[in-house]
Amino acid sequence: MSDSIAWNHVRGLTPLSLCDWPGHPCCVVFLGGCNLRCPTCHNGALAWSMETLPVVERPALRSFLARRARWLAGITVSGGEPTTVPGVGAVLHELAKSGLPVKLDTNGMLPEVVECMLAEGLVQRFAVDVKGPFAKYPALTGGAVDEVAARRNLSRIFAMAEKRPDAFFFRTTKVPLLDDADIETVRDLLPPGFALTLQDYIPPRRPHALADSEARRTPGNLVH
Repeated sequence: MSDSIAWNHVRGLTPLSLCDWPGHPCCVVFLGGCNLRCPTCHNGALAWSMETLPVVERPALRSFLARRARWLAGITVSGGEPTTVPGVGAVLHELAKSGLPVKLDTNGMLPEVVECMLAEGLVQRFAVDVKGPFAKYPALTGGAVDEVAARRNLSRIFAMAEKRPDAFFFRTTKVPLLDDADIETVRDLLPPGFALTLQDYIPPRRPHALADSEARRTPGNLVH
C-alpha cells in the first residue's frame, strides 16, 4: 500500500538538467506535497495541489531511465518536499536500479527521514534549503515552522553534515524577505568548511503562492 501511495506522488519529470546538481547532468523527478507554506514558493501547485498534475507512472519512469541512464550522471529528486512522502523509499529503490547516484532536495525539517535515507544509502547527496535566519522561519514558511523547530531540525542536519561532508551542500534563495545581513547570518549557521549557494528568486505565478491552489497549469520547469 505504501508503495502505491509513494508512486502517486510522482508528478513531474525533467529529462535533463544542467543546473540542479552542479557538475552532474541529471534528470529531475518531482514529488508532490510539502510540509511548509512558503509565500514565495514558485511551485505551489506541486507542493499543495499535486492532484492538478498528471502522475508519472512507474513503468514510464523505469523505461525512461533504461533508455537515458547512460547519458546522465545522476538523478535529482525534488518537490514539493520529498521527505514528507509516505513510503518514499519505494521510489528511491526504483531509482537506484538505474545505477545512477541520487541527490535529494530538502528543507531539512524532517531530519530523521534524511538520516534514514543516508544510513540506507538511498541518497548520495542532499541539497538542503536553509530558508534564512531561524528567527525569520515563521514568516518564510507561512507559519509552518517556528524559530525553535527550525533551530532544532537544522542543527541535526548540520551535525550529519559535519560527519558526512561529502553528502551535503546548502542553499538559500534570495527571496524579498531576506536582506544581505540575513544571508550572512545563514552563512554563519553552516558547519565549518561549508559554503552557501545562493539561488535567484523566481516569483510565484500569483502574489501569494497559497492563492494558486486552483491553478491547473504545470509548475514551471516540469516536463511530462
